[in-house]
Amino acid sequence: MPESIQTTGIAATAGSASDADLLAQTAIAVRAAGSALRERFGDVVRYQTREELMRALAANDDAALDVLRPRFALLRPDARLVEDELAGGALPPGEWWVLDPAEGNVNHLHALPEWAVTATLVRDNQPVLTAVHLPLTGETYTALAGAGAHLDGRPLRVSQTTDLGLSLVATSQARPDEDETVVRRIGSSITAMLFDALVVRTSVPATLHLLHVAAGRLDAFWQFAGARADLLPGALLVAEAGGRISDAEGRPWTPESESFVAAAPGVHTQAVTTLSR
Repeated sequence: MPESIQTTGIAATAGSASDADLLAQTAIAVRAAGSALRERFGDVVRYQTREELMRALAANDDAALDVLRPRFALLRPDARLVEDELAGGALPPGEWWVLDPAEGNVNHLHALPEWAVTATLVRDNQPVLTAVHLPLTGETYTALAGAGAHLDGRPLRVSQTTDLGLSLVATSQARPDEDETVVRRIGSSITAMLFDALVVRTSVPATLHLLHVAAGRLDAFWQFAGARADLLPGALLVAEAGGRISDAEGRPWTPESESFVAAAPGVHTQAVTTLSR
């Protein structure tokens, strides 16, 4: 099977009942980690240097990982953990938990509400299940390969929009240390979308934009570069909600791709055309 977002047959191969049970336990785990982060949320965390910022980010990550690590060790003893949310590329064969213990961590430090806890099980480089919990709203988004995407048990569907000119679209910001070529490409893509789409939103984290695409609130999301933990949860959610996933040239997306597009089927080709200009 190509290393792209393909859901047909994955659940049947892996055993859908056991994976469904595993997803339920994964949702419980991310909710518990979210509770630990919610207790740390409130005032803006002040920092004066990059080193102070990194320590504050790591403290949040550690608080969530202290909850997640033992739970996943019990759930899937043979599965390995990927805790570096900035890592990209393909994973070695086997099962891996791809975690972002504080997705949108910098927002948490600034007392902004856009942050989450995510956990995705990847089997032989295919996402099998994911759970994304938003502690401040109490919402939990889940997806199981071949079984759909849900918000607290309610099915999710992407939008039926067919005109990019009537669409709300979004992208994420480059990392502070991103290559200049990537930063300039992001800027050019935003300009192109400002001409072609109705509204363009630019913010972090990527996962929250992708939740909105899966729920039909946004019509498309794109990103250049990006890490596995940024994109895998939302990619599975959008695919299972009926959306289309590709790179910015319309080719199948893999964690090794240099770009990413998730969109409602009716605007996917238009979005790719805009981004390819």
